[in-house]
Amino acid sequence: MSATAPDRMQIMTELVKETEVSLLECKVCFEKYSQKKKHRPRNLPCGHVMCLECVFSLAHPRNFRLECPFCRRACKSSETSDCLPLLHLIEILSPATNISLASRTTGTGNEAAVSASLGLTFNLSFGGWGTLIDPTGIAMCRGSDCVVVAHDGKKRIKLFGLSGSCIQQFGERGDAGNDIKYPLDVTVTLDGHVVVTDSGDRSVKVFDFNGIGKLVIRESFCLPWGLDTTPENDVILSDPEAGALSRLTANFKKGELKKVQKIQSNLCNPREVAVSQTSGIIAVIEHLIAKGPNYSSTRVKIFSADMKLIGQMDSFGLNLVFPSKIYATAVAFDREGHIIVADAYNQVVLCLGKPEEFPVLRPIITQGLSYPVALTYTASNSLIVLDSGDHSVKVYTAS
Repeated sequence: MSATAPDRMQIMTELVKETEVSLLECKVCFEKYSQKKKHRPRNLPCGHVMCLECVFSLAHPRNFRLECPFCRRACKSSETSDCLPLLHLIEILSPATNISLASRTTGTGNEAAVSASLGLTFNLSFGGWGTLIDPTGIAMCRGSDCVVVAHDGKKRIKLFGLSGSCIQQFGERGDAGNDIKYPLDVTVTLDGHVVVTDSGDRSVKVFDFNGIGKLVIRESFCLPWGLDTTPENDVILSDPEAGALSRLTANFKKGELKKVQKIQSNLCNPREVAVSQTSGIIAVIEHLIAKGPNYSSTRVKIFSADMKLIGQMDSFGLNLVFPSKIYATAVAFDREGHIIVADAYNQVVLCLGKPEEFPVLRPIITQGLSYPVALTYTASNSLIVLDSGDHSVKVYTAS
């Protein structure tokens, strides 16, 4: 006897439940995987999967090494990566969440009203899955109003106009000298060159806007990560494994490296970095990893152009002036010199004030974001947010 429609529906429901139990929960803590940072599924080099919280809980607090609880193969927490098949399955099995995200990215609901009341108006969103794949870095070419995005697609670097149209793409994945393996961040120099940090071969690579390689810098860094351009057309670069910031000086047009100078050391896992184009002040986000449930902590440090510490504030201190614990994932300066940070856990963008008043915390985007990982500003002071959660670029215009 064939099953009736209600019976088939019940069978499908049971299959979905079994899938969620067998595939979509961490086999260490038995919490369900999610797209949020805390319980994102992470691949270990041995092929086993666990959530990010368990990765950091099992990792040694000093050298960040851990043993896979299933096969005992050793690795570092930095060697883990997002398990994309599980993340995509979560998207498929969570239609309500996807619909909610889609409505937010088009500026419906309260998003436009909230942003407008704080000086920003939601303008447009572009990209999306397929056009962008797990984007990690964004930068603005002020001379051409071109948005440059680093992502995990076939061509690793994509250039968009502010309308969202793709202008250029380059950076094949491969082993050739100018190929890009795993881009982490990107910046654009004042003379229009694209600078990329590549964690695949731990190098910094420079291209012109046609994608022609101009310069590859290796052997100067342990793990190059975040970077931004200074008003003098140098590049400030973070190195989390070395705990340092470096200044890279080069003739980008000729492809000649002049100097790599370490300008700050003894930092704790520095990643995201931003430079004020008006004052040269540098902001850097340190990721403070500690054993236990409070591992997810960050610290924002502000340095003057000559690298004197102006101020700092960690997640605990920010929590005193904000109702929820802040996990900073991106930093930028607006045209007036305000320090702007993105918080992926709370899905918000916050203003921490100017360096002399830091931190004066004010939310400026409170809805419509999924997992903001990078920020940049246009010459007209519009804020551009790179949202890795739905693989999109979101533009907010200054009111």
